[in-house]
Amino acid sequence: MNTTTGSRNEIRLRGPLKAGDLFSLEQYARQRSDFRSRVIEHKKLRTIPIGPNSTWVFEDRLTIQYQIQEMLRVERIFEPEGIQDELDSYNPLIPATFMIEYPDAEERKAALARMRGIERKCYVQVAGFDRVFAIADEDLERETEEKTSSVHWLRFELTPAMRSARGRR
Repeated sequence: MNTTTGSRNEIRLRGPLKAGDLFSLEQYARQRSDFRSRVIEHKKLRTIPIGPNSTWVFEDRLTIQYQIQEMLRVERIFEPEGIQDELDSYNPLIPATFMIEYPDAEERKAALARMRGIERKCYVQVAGFDRVFAIADEDLERETEEKTSSVHWLRFELTPAMRSARGRR
């Protein structure tokens, strides 16, 4: 099955991606240009600048599928074990990637030193509810004694009431 076309079965919209959700390398080569354009457009609506040097990208199955497909293509991975390794690496990235971006290497180094612990201060707030602080970097520690990482993975545990309130205005 493929999440973008629903080709073999019903489209799975929730849960981690599985190997059956991905295009084969051959299929991806044929569809890459259109798929890439679709994901780039889709990602624009999911990207929020947080100040001049950081961005949150709220990932979903489509954006993570694109990242996995690109890794499989670049690395020429087609064996089931390699595909599963990529799935195991990327599935935890859902739902948000926090990127700290400074083009100048020296400025970036100084900023990352000042920002140690920033990932523990990130939160979202649904109108009418308390703040929900991120559960950050569950995959591995991304901070050293000297600096934080320029990329963090954030997860927010919203209550059912918060989830249902998101679409109301």
